[in-house]
Amino acid sequence: MKLIGTLTSPYVRKVRVVLAEKKLDYRLELDQVWSDEATIGRSNPLGKVPCLVLDGGDAMFDSRVIVEYLDTLSPVQRLIPASGRERAEVKTWEALADGVLDAGVLAWLERNWAGRSDGERSQAWIDRQLGKVRAGLRGIDQGLGDKPFCTGVYLSLADVAVGCALGWLTFRLPELDWRSEHPNLARLYDKLMLRASFIDTQPRLQ
Repeated sequence: MKLIGTLTSPYVRKVRVVLAEKKLDYRLELDQVWSDEATIGRSNPLGKVPCLVLDGGDAMFDSRVIVEYLDTLSPVQRLIPASGRERAEVKTWEALADGVLDAGVLAWLERNWAGRSDGERSQAWIDRQLGKVRAGLRGIDQGLGDKPFCTGVYLSLADVAVGCALGWLTFRLPELDWRSEHPNLARLYDKLMLRASFIDTQPRLQ
C-alpha cells in the first residue's frame, strides 16, 4: 500500500498511527497539496490527503474511511468495535476530534493562507472557528474525565483521533494553551506520546 500525504496533516497522522498500531506495511509518499506541482489529483480528484493507494492502483480517501478499512486488515490492536453502541461511541469520539480539527484548520488557513492579503482576512471568521475548537475541547475533556482512555481502559480509534487533534493544535495553534485549560487531555496526550506510533508521526515541516 502507498499512503499519499504530508508530515503536517493531522488526518494523515491519524492514518499513520493506525498503520503503526496495526503493524501494517506501507510506503509514505509526500506531496505538497498546495503547490502547483502537486500530484495528489491523479489519485484523489478532490486534491486532498490522506489518500491510500491499494495494490492494483485503486485509491481510497478520507481518513475516516481509510482507518476503518485498515482496522479490518489485521486482528492486531483492534481499534474500532465491530458493531453496536460501542462502535458508535468510538466513531462519535472520532467525529468530535475531527470536528475540532476542521475548525482549527479553517482558522489557521484564514490567518495564514498566502492566497489572501491581510486586508482580506476575517478575524470574525477566525474567532468563530476558534470558538468551535474551544467548545470541542471542553466536550472531549469532560467526556474523558478520569478514564485511562476515551472509551474506557483500552486504546481505541477515539484516542488516536483525539491525540492527533491535540498534536496538531500544539503544532499550529500553540496560543490556545489547551494543556493548562484541560488537564485530562494533557494526561491522555502525555500517555499517547509514550507510544512509538505517536512519537514517530509528530507533525513537522517537510
